[in-house]
Amino acid sequence: MVFSSNIFLFAFLPIFLTFYYLTPERHRSWVILIGSYVFYAWWRVDFLLLFIAVTLWNYFIGRRISNCGPQTAGARQWVFLGVSINLSALAYFKYANFGVTTVNAAMAELGLDPWLLTAVILPIGISFYIFQAISYIIDVYRGDVPATKNLVDFAAFIALFPQLIAGPVLRYKDIADQFSQRTHSLDKFSEGAHRFMLGFVKKVVIADTLAPLVNKGFVLQDPSFLDAWLTLLAYTAQLYFDFSGYADMAIGLGLMMGFRFMENFSHPYISQSITEFWRRWHISLSSWLRDYLYIPLGGNRYGAIITYRNLFLTMLLGGLWHGANWTFLVWGAWHGAILALEKAFGVDTSGARFSILRWLFCLLLVMLGWVVFRAENISQAQSLYAALMPTMAPETLKFSPVYAGQITSLQLWTLALSWSVIVLRGFYQRQQDSSPNYPAHGVGGSVMVPFAHAALLLPVFMLAIFKLSAESYSAFLYFQF
Repeated sequence: MVFSSNIFLFAFLPIFLTFYYLTPERHRSWVILIGSYVFYAWWRVDFLLLFIAVTLWNYFIGRRISNCGPQTAGARQWVFLGVSINLSALAYFKYANFGVTTVNAAMAELGLDPWLLTAVILPIGISFYIFQAISYIIDVYRGDVPATKNLVDFAAFIALFPQLIAGPVLRYKDIADQFSQRTHSLDKFSEGAHRFMLGFVKKVVIADTLAPLVNKGFVLQDPSFLDAWLTLLAYTAQLYFDFSGYADMAIGLGLMMGFRFMENFSHPYISQSITEFWRRWHISLSSWLRDYLYIPLGGNRYGAIITYRNLFLTMLLGGLWHGANWTFLVWGAWHGAILALEKAFGVDTSGARFSILRWLFCLLLVMLGWVVFRAENISQAQSLYAALMPTMAPETLKFSPVYAGQITSLQLWTLALSWSVIVLRGFYQRQQDSSPNYPAHGVGGSVMVPFAHAALLLPVFMLAIFKLSAESYSAFLYFQF
């Protein structure tokens, strides 16, 4: 089940919220747990058993660590065992096919018989809920949060359906108090509904309209210069509106249930360095990688060379987390190398005045990375990279006939609108963030959404529903991770 589906909008969500608000507050974790299991099992019931097993395992490990005491030798053994089993499960389901294929390719070169392995199906959302489980037991080990004795609350945290499939990557220590006490109000529900509708519009109206430009552009056998740049501009916008749209819907659903999740995006495409980009893009994942991978590797505590190595390894593994493909490793290495170079040259744009040249250069680096991120294989990425290079050949300075015949005016207008929103809204937010009288991004209490703003959003939301109904299905890009 996905948020952008009629079954979710008109059946699951209203039924869930009805039961949720009719249930006494002390029992609402049960409603969250059962509803989330139904939401997940809608895809495949059998993988719900794996999901439950991961939950029970990490609850058990948390209790064992608690019994030993934070940062003791016994606790260290339990956290090692817990993390090892979690990563083993993730490695099997996510990387077994890739590993066997890679080994078989090498064996074929040596004239050896290939290994045989039944194709392993990737459970939806496993990357996200495994990371959340790992952060829990590590935080218990560090003493940052006590191990919970309430299995239902813990299971509801792991299964919380708004963020179950594609994040944000929540940490138990950040929302544990909200399970025991959170507010429910009309203001908060209104804010959540508005945020959900905004994310729905970003996904269905913008991202889905751009999808054909991207899908057709990446499979062109011999793309022209214009083909390649239109495809890349479309994908850069599509990925942002698709993923940030999901995050908006997840945050909005959380608010409807009284939870306030962390923000996952902060106008990343107006960054002036890759370091700043990763403070603004997929914030929950980048902060997770920092706290549970980069810092344990040594962070910047052991000299410049070790710092550069840690930055590179963190992003390399972050790339691998996104998928079992050499393309993701290359993408992670690309970002890791740039982060290391920025660290070496002291590039820090957090408080720097805005520079159009810095912004354009950073955006170019991000977009070049998206090519290999989206490509199905290295060869496909190479084909698009080659086409992106400027040339004076007349045939490359126009759209190829096979691509031009599939471009619609609606797609082009949507692309122009998407980039206008990215640039204008991003620059406005950047100016506001620099104002000493403006609150930090993503911080603040629940407020009643202005009526005028909601009145403008509602008809666009209805249009998005009609579009969704006509197209019948709309998957999120990050579901594959």
